[in-house]
Amino acid sequence: MTRTRSIALIGGFALALSACGGASSGDTGASEGPTTEVEDNNGTQTVPADPASVVATDNRTFETLADWDVELSAAAVSLMPETNDYTSDDSIVDLGIHREPDLEAVVAVEPDLIINGQRYADHHDKLAELVPDATILELDPREGQPFDEELKRQTSVLGEVFDEQDSAQQINDDFDAAIERATGAYDSGETVMGLNTSGGEFGYVAPGNGRVIGPMFDVLGLEPALEVEDGSDDHQGDDISVEAIAKADPDWILVMDRDAAISSDDEDYTPAKDLIENSEALQDVTAVKEGNVLYMPADTYLNEGIQTYTDFFDTFADALEGKS
Repeated sequence: MTRTRSIALIGGFALALSACGGASSGDTGASEGPTTEVEDNNGTQTVPADPASVVATDNRTFETLADWDVELSAAAVSLMPETNDYTSDDSIVDLGIHREPDLEAVVAVEPDLIINGQRYADHHDKLAELVPDATILELDPREGQPFDEELKRQTSVLGEVFDEQDSAQQINDDFDAAIERATGAYDSGETVMGLNTSGGEFGYVAPGNGRVIGPMFDVLGLEPALEVEDGSDDHQGDDISVEAIAKADPDWILVMDRDAAISSDDEDYTPAKDLIENSEALQDVTAVKEGNVLYMPADTYLNEGIQTYTDFFDTFADALEGKS
């Protein structure tokens, strides 16, 4: 799959998934034949070696599955960015968004395997009830585990399931290389702030647990320009004023434009770049003055997979190396 992303250079987060109350180890798929045993968040899972019907609901996996040409019978297509080829495949049953999913539609496609997680994580028990013979595989980053290792774990397990071990290893190697580049170029004396823009407003992304950008602080060893108590992993970030951003005076600002992925066609949509450039209060901030504002790929909010981080870490590395 070819994906076009715009990563503009202007100068949650890990979702925690604990083992669901109704989760069981060793779910067995509906089809007979050879199987593969893998470990997921809920224990050992037995997966058909060549599943005939696959359902996918975890946003972080969509790009990888599409790159491997995995056929899906049903999926949360409404939660996919338009950059994903699955969105143009009318044969896939769309389960809708996580708030009002059509879970009963899963029954009709008789899945052998359901790759569940992220926004759909809370629907595990209902899925298990509706299709008890299907294997439900959940590989969300686990709380308390290194985020980068968790993304690689997800990729490696999927590689085992779909016999794409070499490709999975390459994806992980590219990710590691991007991390190495960024950490090697980063000056630990420079401060960094993560921002999220939504509805024309700024949100503060808390280091560690803030959505998307939060985990980067630990993975890359970034020094926060501002730390607040009880920072959330809310999809819009924590409330912050432009005056507070200016007072923190970060050397680098990393931005996720949430609306770019979900409402860029709306008349009222204001790109994050415009919000920053048109804010008089931010013009004397070091990151803005020195051109150290980086924007994540436009589809990030509906992607958040390992490739998204690889692309952005390489972009960050390019910017850091360009300043040295």
